[in-house]
Amino acid sequence: MDMRRLVGENVKRIRLEKRLTQEEFCEISGFSQQYLSGLENGRRNPTIVTVYELAKALGVSHIDLLKVPSSRQKRSQS
Repeated sequence: MDMRRLVGENVKRIRLEKRLTQEEFCEISGFSQQYLSGLENGRRNPTIVTVYELAKALGVSHIDLLKVPSSRQKRSQS
């Protein structure tokens, strides 16, 4: 899987699990809504520093943003 897409899908999944809008998450993380939208849609290529910052803002490990979600997690997002 494309890593840009994987990270973006994981950020979006976790953000939605935490019931955060993009606007709310942008306020927490300090990233712009334009950047976050591009990231969640696989159009941005985040650096490792960005992955750490996103994970910290979401309250998860950076590893959670880099791993393929289980089929159970995919179903709960739908």
